[in-house]
Amino acid sequence: MALSDGAHASTEDFSYFTLRRRATGTSPSTSIFGISCTRQMDAIELLNRPPDVTRSTVQKAIVVIADSPQFFGQLREKLSMVTRAWFGQKDFTDVDILKVGQKFQESLVKNLQDTEDDQYLGGQENFLTNEDSGSRFRSFIKGAHTRIQAPNPGALQMLLTATEGLLRRLQDSADPEFDSYEKSLVMPTSLRTSERDSLLSYMGLPLQLFGKGALFGPYTSLQQLDILADYGTKSYIVGSTNSLLLQQKDRYSDILVNLDERTINITSSSLRAALTLSAADRRWIDFLSTTVHDNWDENNPSQPKTMGYMGSEEFIRLQFEEYLLALLSSVKYHLYLLHSPPLPTIDGDPTIDFNPDFIHNWRQTSNFALFDSHTDSHLFDIVEPRHPTAGNLSFEDIQRRLALQIQTLHLDDRLATSKEALNKHLATGHKKVSTAFSNLWADIEAMREAQRKRAEIANLGTIRSNSDTGGPPSENAPPAQHFVARARDLTAAQASVQAAGQKAGAYISSWGAWASERRKGWAKGSPNASSDNVAAGGTSLTKLGKWNSGIAGKKVREEKGGDGIGRLDA
Repeated sequence: MALSDGAHASTEDFSYFTLRRRATGTSPSTSIFGISCTRQMDAIELLNRPPDVTRSTVQKAIVVIADSPQFFGQLREKLSMVTRAWFGQKDFTDVDILKVGQKFQESLVKNLQDTEDDQYLGGQENFLTNEDSGSRFRSFIKGAHTRIQAPNPGALQMLLTATEGLLRRLQDSADPEFDSYEKSLVMPTSLRTSERDSLLSYMGLPLQLFGKGALFGPYTSLQQLDILADYGTKSYIVGSTNSLLLQQKDRYSDILVNLDERTINITSSSLRAALTLSAADRRWIDFLSTTVHDNWDENNPSQPKTMGYMGSEEFIRLQFEEYLLALLSSVKYHLYLLHSPPLPTIDGDPTIDFNPDFIHNWRQTSNFALFDSHTDSHLFDIVEPRHPTAGNLSFEDIQRRLALQIQTLHLDDRLATSKEALNKHLATGHKKVSTAFSNLWADIEAMREAQRKRAEIANLGTIRSNSDTGGPPSENAPPAQHFVARARDLTAAQASVQAAGQKAGAYISSWGAWASERRKGWAKGSPNASSDNVAAGGTSLTKLGKWNSGIAGKKVREEKGGDGIGRLDA
């Protein structure tokens, strides 16, 4: 009980549990409550390693047993300090610090004896104000087989603090056979409205949720499962940290609250309608959640951001108290309407806002019978029988109802398998298409490479055959063959141009020599120079013409015109 399942997974862990104390000559059998602080360390770090430590890790717990869990909130912090100091010694044979811890515990209990308020158990406030808190709270009142699956064994006890005074009325919770509270219960006959405790007692609070046939176990081990399945156990609220029990949720629970996943699973079909929240209930829990979350300090879960009242632990307690008082008053007025006419000051039946199915189921339980028989029938004269957030439907209510209906369809769960299969098929199809395109492109490249190689081989064969035969390249010859032919034509053209240039140069030189001789004759100025020069020029031209014809391959003849000027006709 002190070492919970999974405690080895954390450096420090706490466990809350209930035990049975046998009857004595002066007192009947009753319940006692334990809280333990578990720590672990490597065995190699021990200064004095006892022979019973055979593993690499040593794990020990310090346990405190008390008559009531009312002060476990403060005791938890002190127990943690003592356990940490004991492990800090690295010597478990030295227990002097535990003796000092016992003296400190005695002084703590003495200081708390004058305090009657329920103490905070060290949990987080948002555990009490998430969207499923209303259903959990109703399941407790209803008295169903409720199991809380949580990493912290104290999570269940945190929720009980929301019910005013319940932690002080758990003397019969450890065994379904215990029934001492009902035997000693007396109906209150007086009321002092100025005193809160007197008002709560007159209204029948706290409700006796754990009487005969009921069991409360903040942490329930596997060895206690037989008690849950016993015929005498009509209802129970137990906590568990062992995930193996999730596989047997249909056997051991009507309602399974999984705090790891923040879900609530109602396995009993008869309870689904009873635990469904009405529009007013959802409006109330939404207001509570919004207020707490807006003022929530994640770095310091023990207090709101502004250190104010809104969103604090006391704020949450009073909201649940107001809700519960309104519920009790409305039920009493509902019973009044069964045999009496309605009162003009009260509009209709207020239990409609609390879900009539839940009211009907609660009236079948033993804790309602005890409440009804030990309270006044006109409690609605003390507390107004009206839901804290009663009123007509608003747009926000419609939004919440639509969101709830979509949530109840479990579309995410139903489509999860289809989505997974679809994604798998899409991935496989994408892979196949990519592979096909890759193979196609590789085939195309291979074909291109083969064609290129075949063309190169054909070109080389054609060039070699032309070079062997010496024939001219054909018009249909490949590009390489045309290139060789064009290169040969260009060489022959260059040779022809060079020969023509040489011939033109020789002609121009001869012409220049003749022109030079003529200028010399004109320069002397003799009378016969003209005719002589003409004759000489004619002779010279004739000779030059004959020379040129020998060079250029053309016939040159001399003719004289009527003007006495010789001409050369080619």
